[in-house]
Parts: sequence; C-alpha cells; structure tokens
Amino acid sequence: MNIISPADGKEPGTPDQTDELDHLPGEALAEKFWARFTQLGLSQGLFRAVTLVATILVMLLMVWVLRSFYVNADGSMVTQLQIPDPAQAMAEPAMLMPPLVADSQTIDAVQRDTAVDTILPVRNRTSLINYTVEPGDTLFSVAANFGLTTETVLWSNRYNIGDDPHMIYPGQTLIIMPVDGTVHVWSAGEGLNGVAEFYQVTPEAIINYPGNNLRLASLGDLANPNIEPGTMLIIPGGKGQYSDWRIPRITREDPATALNVGPGACPESYDGVLGTLSFTFPVSSHSLSGYDYAPAANHYGIDIAGSIGDPVSTVDNGVIVYAGWNDWGYGNMVVVDHGQGWQSLYAHMSTVEVTCGQEVYRGDLIGTVGDTGMALGAHLHFELRNDEYGRVNPWDFLQ
Repeated sequence: MNIISPADGKEPGTPDQTDELDHLPGEALAEKFWARFTQLGLSQGLFRAVTLVATILVMLLMVWVLRSFYVNADGSMVTQLQIPDPAQAMAEPAMLMPPLVADSQTIDAVQRDTAVDTILPVRNRTSLINYTVEPGDTLFSVAANFGLTTETVLWSNRYNIGDDPHMIYPGQTLIIMPVDGTVHVWSAGEGLNGVAEFYQVTPEAIINYPGNNLRLASLGDLANPNIEPGTMLIIPGGKGQYSDWRIPRITREDPATALNVGPGACPESYDGVLGTLSFTFPVSSHSLSGYDYAPAANHYGIDIAGSIGDPVSTVDNGVIVYAGWNDWGYGNMVVVDHGQGWQSLYAHMSTVEVTCGQEVYRGDLIGTVGDTGMALGAHLHFELRNDEYGRVNPWDFLQ
C-alpha cells in the first residue's frame, strides 16, 4: 500500500508537471503554453490589445510622415496641429489666411465695387402729373427738367395755354406727360380710330399704354368705344397740330390783313425804300434771353437779351407796316416790310417810335426794349419772314 505524504499532496513516485514542462524542447513548450492560454480564455483579449497597439503605432507614423508636407504661414514647419480660436478668427481674419501675392496676370482682373449703398432702379412713371410754374421758368426749361421735348409740354397743355409757348406764367399749373407725345381729352361721339389717326399713332398705342387703363375687351366698338367723356388719354408718340395764330404776312401792298391783330395795324398800302437784304442785329446784345428759334414748339423767332429802355433799331431799310399794340400777346410791336418778299418783326417793346407808312433805314430807332404782352421779363422778340421760305431762323441771317 502506497502512503501519500500530506506535505506535498501527491503520491510518491508521481511525476511533477512543472518538471515535465522544464524538460520539453522550446517549440513544444510554446505550443503547450498557447494551449494552456487558450484554455483560460485569454486569447481574444490578447488579440484586441495587439490590434489597438498596432493602430496607434500606424497613426503616429502617419502624423510623423505628413508633418513634413505642411508649413506655417511664416514658412516654419508645423510642429503641432493647431485649431484657431473662433474669436481670434473674427478679430484677425487676415492672420489665418496666407497673404495674396499679385502677379502681372492679376493686375487686369475685374475690380469689384465695394460700395455698400443699395441703388434701387427708378420705376418709369406712366401717369400724368401737375407742375406749378415758378418765376424764371420757360417752356424749354420745364421740358428739359422732365426729360421731355418742348413740343410735348406745349401739345399736352394746349387746353390751357393754346399754341403759344409764351402763355405761361408763375403760379400756372401745367400737365406733365410721362413720355413724349400729347394728351387728348375724350369727347362723346369720338371714335378711337379717328383720334389715333389725328395724332399719327395706332389705336393699339393708345389702348396698350398702361397709364390709360383701357381694356380692349371692355371698349366695345372702337368707332364708339366705352370711354367716359372728359377722360384724359395719354397719346404716346402722338404729334399735335398748331393753329397758325401767328402774325400774318404783312406787306406794304396790303398791310390791312393785320386789322384783326390789334390797333397797331396800318389800313393803307404804302410804297417806299427797299432793303439791301443784309440784316444787322436790332439791339446791341447778341445773346439769347428765353426762347430760341424752335418751330417744333411753335416759336419762330428769337428772344434777344436786353434791358427795359434799350434802343431797338431796324435791321434793314424798309417801310413800317405795323406800329402799335398787338392783341395776340406780342404787346407793343413793329413790322417792317423790306421789299423783295422780306419782313422783320419786333415785339414786347416798351415804346414804339415810328408810325404807319414811315420809311426807315438800317440802324434807325423804331422803339425800345420792354416786357409788354406775354413776356417773361424784358427782352426783344425778333422774327424774319420771307414770302418763299416762310419764317426763317434769324441766326442764319443776322450779321
């Protein structure tokens, strides 16, 4: 019978496992160790630990390699990854960006406008507005202020100033068109086709203009359209017609044709000296004051600057065929017939110093500068007229 020693807990003669491992060769020892490691459930934990360590090593290697490809803004090598402070980025944005180096190719680049003002486009006006005439205004200056032609202002106000551009005065209300053209006040019984033809436009130009608020579907028959009488229609591009109220041709043979012009008309025919057809200035001033020669605005003379009382002389030899007051807005007026189809007219004078039938010679005094009649300030209104060419531009003939 074998007796087990209580000191070592094993039978006598039983081999020791530790001693057995110590006597195994190295390869067999490793296999024996791994088998024991696996039996204890430690193989999976070891694998995770090794994988984690390998990943960290690879990342560190990549950082070390990549840092050689980046530099700071000052040219130094990046030593550590830096995240900018947001407050610093707002306060010093330029420090966080590399400087812009311009070369010859960027000099001609498109330049941006850095203005911060917002300019809104001006919307086109499509309706009529009123304007109150101020001291110093003329039909020409009012038209220029609103970007319109002078004839547009004249045509659109013929209901209150007629066809005379001089018939405006301070405090008067003028109709101002949104576009060049004219205004038509609709009357009962009119046809849209006829109105359009009169102003040399098409009916569609009137119907389609937004300021007129017309609808083709509601107009009905264009020969008798549904337009309320008194409606003011804008005629864009329309051309008005002037009444030839101007001073008629007054000749030495028949000056009585001007009897309806005013009390200055001469009743008889006259004979006398003929002109040389060489015309000099009627006053010492050679500058314009007010209206110029503008047939489109029904103004066929020139307004020459002067002061009240300045002498007015005849521009050539001739016979007086009108001398006195004019009822058509010219105030004190003189007309000289020079013969050979030429007449000259002098208006708005303060005084008249000649009489009907009187012979005058170039440079003779016939009156003084004034502001009578429809005159906005002192000046001399002067016209030249020829039987063949009509009322001509005086600037082309005065010497």
